[in-house]
Parts: sequence; C-alpha cells; structure tokens
Amino acid sequence: MLTSRTFLKRTRAGAVVKVVREHYLREDIPCGAAACSLCPPRPPGPGLGLQAQPNGASSSLCPGPHYLLPDTNLLLHQIDILEDPVIKNVIVLQTVLQEVRNRSAPVYKRIRDVIQNPEKHFYSFTNEHHRETYIQQEQGESSNDRNDRAIRVAVKWYSEHLKKIEDKEKIQVIFLTNDRINKEKALEEGLTAYTCEEYIKSLTANPDLVDRLACVSDEGKEIESGKIIFPEHIHLSKLQQGIKSGVYLQGTYRASRENYLEATVWVHGDAEENKEIIIQGLKHLNRAVHEDIVAVELLAKDEWVAPSSVVLQDDGQNEDEEEKENTLKTSVSKDMLRPTGKVVGIIKRNWRPFCGMLSKSEVKEARRHLFTPADRRIPRIRIETRQADTLEGQRIIVAIDGWPRNSRYPNGHFVKNLGSAGDKETETEVLLLEHDVPHQPFSQNVLSFLPKMPWSITEEDMKYREDLRHLCVCSVDPPGCTDIDDALHCREIENGNIEVGVHIADVSHFIRPGNALDEESAKRGTTVYLCEKRIDMVPELLSSNLCSLRSNVDRLAFSCIWEMTHKAEILKTRFTKSVIKSKASLTYAEAQMRIDSATMNDDITTSLRELNRLAKILKKKRIDNGALTLSSPEVRFHMDSETHDPIDLQTKELRETNSMVEEFMLLANVSVAQKIYDEFPEFALLRKHPAPPPSNYDILVKAAKSKNLEMKTDSAKALAESLDRAECPTFPYLNTLLRILATRCMMQAVYFCSGMDNDFHHYGLATPIYTHFTSPIRRYADIIVHRLLAVAIGADTTYPELTDKHKLADICKNLNYRHKMAQYAQRASVAFHTQLFFKNKGVTNEDAYILFVRKNAVVVLIPKYGLEGTVFFEEKDKPKPRLDYNSEVPSLTVEGTTLHIFDKVRVNIMLDASNIQHQKIRMVLVEPKLLGGDVPATLSTEISSKNEPEKKKKKLQK
Repeated sequence: MLTSRTFLKRTRAGAVVKVVREHYLREDIPCGAAACSLCPPRPPGPGLGLQAQPNGASSSLCPGPHYLLPDTNLLLHQIDILEDPVIKNVIVLQTVLQEVRNRSAPVYKRIRDVIQNPEKHFYSFTNEHHRETYIQQEQGESSNDRNDRAIRVAVKWYSEHLKKIEDKEKIQVIFLTNDRINKEKALEEGLTAYTCEEYIKSLTANPDLVDRLACVSDEGKEIESGKIIFPEHIHLSKLQQGIKSGVYLQGTYRASRENYLEATVWVHGDAEENKEIIIQGLKHLNRAVHEDIVAVELLAKDEWVAPSSVVLQDDGQNEDEEEKENTLKTSVSKDMLRPTGKVVGIIKRNWRPFCGMLSKSEVKEARRHLFTPADRRIPRIRIETRQADTLEGQRIIVAIDGWPRNSRYPNGHFVKNLGSAGDKETETEVLLLEHDVPHQPFSQNVLSFLPKMPWSITEEDMKYREDLRHLCVCSVDPPGCTDIDDALHCREIENGNIEVGVHIADVSHFIRPGNALDEESAKRGTTVYLCEKRIDMVPELLSSNLCSLRSNVDRLAFSCIWEMTHKAEILKTRFTKSVIKSKASLTYAEAQMRIDSATMNDDITTSLRELNRLAKILKKKRIDNGALTLSSPEVRFHMDSETHDPIDLQTKELRETNSMVEEFMLLANVSVAQKIYDEFPEFALLRKHPAPPPSNYDILVKAAKSKNLEMKTDSAKALAESLDRAECPTFPYLNTLLRILATRCMMQAVYFCSGMDNDFHHYGLATPIYTHFTSPIRRYADIIVHRLLAVAIGADTTYPELTDKHKLADICKNLNYRHKMAQYAQRASVAFHTQLFFKNKGVTNEDAYILFVRKNAVVVLIPKYGLEGTVFFEEKDKPKPRLDYNSEVPSLTVEGTTLHIFDKVRVNIMLDASNIQHQKIRMVLVEPKLLGGDVPATLSTEISSKNEPEKKKKKLQK
C-alpha cells in the first residue's frame, strides 16, 4: 500500500516547486512474538520470544505474561533500567527509535546494542510502515503529540493482535510512560499504562532495581528548602538568537581541579577569536558541569577578576559557602584581570555515567546520600538508595538526571557497583570507565577481518613494494616492548653521501577502510598504556606479531629514505612501501652500549654510531631554530613479580639513544607532513601545537624574576634561549624547575584537517608543518596519514572518506578526545600505583621544592618520586593561622615564616588511611618548621607523576 503527501516548497533561488513524499505501508511486518502464528515468519535475529515470566521477575501489577512498550522519554531517561538483565521482552517502536536517534546518539547506540542482544528479547517494530499502526499528522497537531498518538495506536494494535494468539495464557502489553498526559489518554483509551517507577516497584523480587530509576521529577526530591539558589537558564531558542547577535558567547565549560567555585569557558570561533572567560562563584557557574557546551554573558569590565590563587575543595558542607566565595576576591593589578562572565544557559550537556564513592548520610536510615565522583571537576551528586550500607566503601557508577534551581547538587541515580575501593582490578576498571577508554575485548566481527594464520608475504603484496631485506635495519626500544613499529638503517652510498631510512610498520596493509576492524580502530583512536596493563588499539595478532618489526622475520613496512651529506643536510627524500628484515631488536641500553664500546665494530654498531652522530646535528639545528627542550620528572615503577604491587620507584634515565630515535622520528613526521600536504592541500591530516597566549607565561616570568632571572616569552626561540641562560651555580636544579613550569604554560597539541584550518605551526618543535606517521600500531592518526601517503606515491587507491575534509575533521575531533582521555587514564594509573607504593612503604621523609604558591597552600614537587602534593595551611574546625599571600613574588608568609616559589623544603609522605574516599597522599611540611614544627592541615589532594610504561615519553599527572 502506498500513501503520499504533496506540498509546495520555495527554493533558495525563490522558485516554488511541488514536492511529493511517498510512504509505503505493508501488511507483512511481523509482531515479533515467538508464539504468534498470525504474522508471517519472523526474520532471523533478535525477537521477543515469550517465556514463562517474560520479564525475568514477578510483577504485582501484572503477574501474567506481558510485554513492555516504552515511549520516547522513558527510553531516553531510563536506559539504565532497560539495560538491566531483569528487564526482557520489550517492544521498541520505530517512532521511538527515530526520536531517540535525533535527541541522543549515545542512548540510541545503547538501545541498538540491547536490541541486538538475543538474551534480552527486545524487538524493533517498524510501526511507521505497518498498515494498521501508521497514522498521519492531523491539522494543528504538533509532531510530539502526533508521535505520542502513534505510540498509543501501536500499543492498542498489539493488545488486540496478541489476544488472537491461541495460547493458554493471554499476553498483555504494558505501556510505560512518565508523561502524565500521555498516560491519562492511554487509560482513557482502555490501555494498560504505568509509570516506570510504578512498574519497577511492582517487581517485588528485585527491590534493588528501584535505585536505578532516574529522577525524572524534581518535585519533592530536595532535602533543601524551596529557596532558589541558581538563576534560571535561558531557553535554547533565545540562546541561539543571542549567540548569533553577539549578546552571548558559546564555549566549552572547563571546571577547575583546584577550586570548585571557579571555571573557565573556552569560547568557540576562528583561531583569532578564541578566548578564555573566567567564571567565579556558585551563581555564575549556574549548574554547568565539566565539558558542557554553555552560553556565557560577559560581565562589565569593572566586574572582571583575575584567576583565583586559592585552593578550595567541596567538603559537602554548604553553611560557609559565602565565606568561601569571599576568599576568591583578591586585590590585583589591572593587567592581571581577565574577561569574566556568567553561565546563562546550557547548549549541550556532557553528562555521562560517573565513577566514584558514596558519602553516606549521617542521618539514621536515610535514603538520600551524596555521591562523590573520582574526578574533582564533577560536582557531588545526590542519589536515593536503599543499599547505602552495602555500597559504602565501594566504587560505584552514578548518572546525573537533572539539576533543579533550588538544589546545591544535581540529582542522579545509582547505575552499577564496580567493587571494593582500593582493589587493583576495580580501580583499573574505574579509571578506564571514568576516562571513557574503550576496553572491551575485540568482537568476533572485528577479529574476522584479521589475516588467516599462518601468514606470509605473497606476490600480490610485493606489487607496489621495494625489497629492502638486504639492508642492515635494526630497532631500538624500551625493554619488554612487543609493539615495535619503527626501525632504522644507515649506510654510505656510492657517491659518498649517507642514506638514512626510517621504516614504519605497514599497519594500513592489514586494516582496510570501512570494515569492522577499521571502525573499531578509529573508535579507540590510540593504545592506552597503564602501569601494568596495555589497552591495544588493534588486536594482538597485529600489534605484537604481524605488524611488530621484530628481528629476523620478514615484515611489511612503509619507508621514508633520505640521502644526506655528512653534515646531515638533506639532498633527497623518497617514500616507498617495502619489505624489511630487521637484523636486531635492541633496547636503548643495549644500543648505547654498542655505541660506547671500543671493541664492537660490526655493521649494526657502525650504523648506530653514524645515526647517533647525525641525530646530534639534527637536534642542534632544531634547537637553533627555536625548538623547546622542556622537562618534567619521570619515574618508573618496579613491580613485585607475584603481587604486582609497586615495590620501588626509579627516576628514568635518558640516554643518547633515546634522543637518536626521537630525532629521526621527528624528521620522518615533518617530511611526510610536507608530502601529503603538497599532494592533498585540502585533505591532509596534520598536527599542530598552538602558541600559548602571553598570559599563560605570567607564573613562569614571575618565578624567574624572583630568582633575578629574565624570561623572554615573545617567541619559542626567545623562550628556549631564556631557559638555556637560566643557570644558578648554587642551585643546579633551578633550570629543571623552570622547564617543568614552562611545560605547564603550554597549549595542547591537536590533530586537524588542513582544509579546515590555516594555522599549521607546531610551536614546541618550531616547525611550520608536522604530522604523525611513525606509530600506526598505537595511533589511528598515523593509519590515515599512511593511506594519504600511499595514494600520493601511487601505492594504493583512495576512497571517498579520505578526501572529505568534513569527515576528516570529525576523525580529528575523536582522535583529540581519545588522546586526551588516554593521557588522563595514564595519569590516574600512575597516581593509584603511587598510593600503593606509599601504602607499603610507610612514612618517608624527602626533599621537595615549592612549585606553586597559593593563597592558602603550597604545591610541592618531590624529584625522587616525580610526585606533586598540596600542603594546606588551613583546616576546618581549627584556628586559622596568619597567612599573607604575595602574588607578585610569588610567596606565602605563614605565621611570620615566608615560603617562596622554588624554595627547597622537607616533607613527610604517607598514605592517608583515614580517607578512603580519594585515597590521598598526605604530606607534612617539616622544614622549615612552622608553628612549632607542625602545620594545621597537611592533606595532599593532587598527585602527579611521570611514567613511561611502554614505548614513548608520556606526561602523566593527576
């Protein structure tokens, strides 16, 4: 059956055209019930499949067999309930799926996954194409009302249809909706309808499921009075008009780790329009959550403030909120003031399930409790649960449902119990979930696209390849490395010049565009390295075997080969797909030993010595051009072989061979970037490092000035030269501290599509163009770059998505997100293992340096452990010491004793066993002695360390 709708539409050119929309209706769409003999046979795949108790539990409201049919809002807000194993046999209408897809991509994906799970018996019914369930929109009827009516029509059809099935027990259809009007209309039409809460509470055998109900109504849910705390959010339509007219600014909200009453909003726009706006105070923050897209109204210039210098943490006690906000106010010079604004509305929420722990209410038998997220940038969340005694001391997942104007905290619901806090498996699961790291095993569909074993190189593989197996190629990596994706060779050629080659694993040969393996690799974006675990981007068969350039086996590679003079001047550059056979897989230490040995002169050693010599020349050229050499403390954990607990920490030793490999990888990345940009000026995937705004350097300039040093920051070259000159004979560690501080001033490097940007410069490397080519086993960006380069040299064919700059821009957006979250996960892993180390070690007395001075605390760095900690000088319910903060020096005077930035101090380090909530490292300042040798508060809440668990240098900090 065919229905059609005709309407007139005006084109952009002004012409009026007649549009006919055809809509096909069918009579052969099955209802999905396993017991139904009236419908045509159901196609293979997931379906309803009636069971004795179709929903896995006995309902007091509907004790007989029944199916559930939820409406759109219920599916959007109660997805956690629908995913529970107890809930089975659910009809998901096409009308509902389409609405969910338009309103929430994450929920849409989750419900599609549930539908595909055969154990859940969810059935997707295409009611919009069924002759008896399709309805047309009536005149004056809104789309929302039409869809609600379509859902009720489908419920009625199912109820009547299932009555005709010849079965001992008749099947009921339960309509689930939290919409009061929709429910009333359904009841008037004779349908069986309940709210989600009514139905879930009727499952007497599963009372704990009530905890997972999302709080869809704010009425009566608050423990606070009706006092309005926050301003009302402006409606989205008005926000969009205001943004278009320039009244409001749109940007990404970023909460502060140090101060829960402060945030910044990075305003979206062209590069020259990008700016950061400070938000201070509870009302101005106005219920925004970290990474929300918000609308901001700028305050008048006389209301602008400077970034706060106080460390404030939300302790859940709100009675002194006004006093805390007063501590934000500091008299500063006009040049320190920054654009300041207030959040007036939310464009897009970034709410997701959050990991953390329950802060149990002190009220006896209370059901409302506060949940404290592991991420300090997320506010506490109020939830209702009957399981508080069970959940106390556990790591749990909670989702936000809403944030009313009269509530200090958002409302949410319990989702899942992960396990005991402090347990290594639980903590690893928490940090992976909290940082949104895809870590589930690769599906059979993904694995089906791997090459069949045993694998060998075929004639077809050699079609566009150069055979380089005769070259003396070797790899240099950290010990224990199994994902070897780069190797080098160096030799003198006939004309007296030197040939140097970088050979990179040809991962793109095995991962072809568009298949499930490619899609999974793109989704993961990067390999994530934890202290004792690696979450691979690609399956192990590729990462540790077929794509790993191990010694004495034939491997497919992509080679970048230069002809150089003995002064490392590049004469020619060529690229080729190749086959190599590495002659040795060396560690950095083994390669260094060969270079330094007077007795070894074999081909591999000779090649390494020449590579090392050339690398030193290349590095000097880079530094002369203004490349930055920054510093940060790096440590490596040594694990117990049985318990896998950290038993020792060792400062990472950097050898010349580390730098040697780095120089040639950088050179290859620059060479490939130029090649793909020359060939594809609109579609090259590149990487840039933006120059920091001048204000970022304020702390560095002041710190240097306090030691009578000048720090010029008008260019990367000027900064590099200033850092090189910053030496003090009596304070040798000063230069390292300045370089550590300089890293904190930097912007984040990002991937981008050349056709969507005009600023290509990489600030840190001082190069006009750069990309990532050298680690395709561990980074999806490199796979895209390999594909572009292969097309550029005629070694492979292109495909539509490769030359679509908008799709490449979307890929870059995901890659930037995945790399950022991988960094955070790695930092969290180091922080947890640091806690384990000090738990086993007890109290340790160590030298430290003051890295930052705050209004009420100092942040210290302990070089031996690469550890940062905050030492406070104020504590709740104790007399406050006299504190005098000087932002210009910077310094903090505590009861007459002045602490300056970079001062050397002595601290005691221990695990704070009294607070399992955040498993904090506790630090006591013991030298200089303050207030008779003790400090009022000595709690470290931020732990920072660096670790290189696998192959590349990674800045890990929490």
